[in-house]
Amino acid sequence: MSKQHLLTPYKKNITLNNRVVMAPMTRSRADNDAKAPTNDLHGLYYEQRASAGLIITEGSQVSKQAVGYINTPGIHTEAQVEGWKKVTKRVHDKGGKIFIQLWHVGRMSHPDFHDGDLPVSASAINPNAKSFTPDGFKDTVTPKTMTIEEIKQTVKDFQDAAVNAVKAGFDGVEIHSSNGYLFQQFFNGCSNERTDEYGGSIENRARFFFEVLDAIKEVIPQEKIGARFNPSLHGMSGITVDEETIPTFEYIIKKLNDYNLAYIHLSEPFTDVSDVPFAVTEIAKHFRPLYNGTLIINTDFDQDKGNEVLEAGNADLVAYGKPFISNPDLVERFENNIELADWDKDTFYTTGPEGYTDYPKA
Repeated sequence: MSKQHLLTPYKKNITLNNRVVMAPMTRSRADNDAKAPTNDLHGLYYEQRASAGLIITEGSQVSKQAVGYINTPGIHTEAQVEGWKKVTKRVHDKGGKIFIQLWHVGRMSHPDFHDGDLPVSASAINPNAKSFTPDGFKDTVTPKTMTIEEIKQTVKDFQDAAVNAVKAGFDGVEIHSSNGYLFQQFFNGCSNERTDEYGGSIENRARFFFEVLDAIKEVIPQEKIGARFNPSLHGMSGITVDEETIPTFEYIIKKLNDYNLAYIHLSEPFTDVSDVPFAVTEIAKHFRPLYNGTLIINTDFDQDKGNEVLEAGNADLVAYGKPFISNPDLVERFENNIELADWDKDTFYTTGPEGYTDYPKA
């Protein structure tokens, strides 16, 4: 029997032992004043999953302003860098590779995280969603429109976070330009009503992302940078698809051919968008012909579907989220066709080892 496509090595801008990627997942375990990862929890959690071809960490805020969920680890202080050093060492000692996902949630935050100040976004439009605060879920508020100076500072924050990622020993970084967070708030017309150079045209709405990308590639090689996108996100985080949404992502992804990135990371629709005007229902199939580099696809893949999308040539790598929560040895289970263990969603965002580091290997 020929080897599963998922388990074959991959070598392009990024060299991996297999094509199984651990997707970034918020787990809210940085339950300390420093919001730093710890060796006992984060270190063990990622080490247990180091057989993945590539691990992409949970989203990690690039500044204090970027935070929007409880107990998420950052990458903007020395204590956080020191915490991540322990994580990357444990993964590397097991032969694994690990990128950190750089995160700014924008308007998906709450004043409770900012000493009462408003979160920021492309425009002052409330997403009418929920923010997971230290006091539980609360309604989002109308954010403050970012000034040009704040945009420039945020570009610098991402650049500084990339420098910190190198100090912490990461193999690369992923820009979290997805899932209704800050970059997507600039991309989409429903959340961006600006009339300056960051609004209006597709090129202007993509400008902030490319300024961040260009700033990061000044401090780390392009082939150590990835970016994540969710083109057909609809009805979540205040994002709706309109006639310019897919053309915006087509513009961005085509333009990324001018770079030499590690990969782009795309999500299939999170919800059923088959009846949504202008949405694309099959993201990998739609965007694969537009991009010449490495393409990771994510969202609700199992072993068979992962092999199928690779064999069809619609992606190069497949990212798995929840299956990696309850199956630290997911790669080995795929290799030996072992049934997967179920996850406990009640412990996705709690503190401590339960539902985090206590799932057994097969």
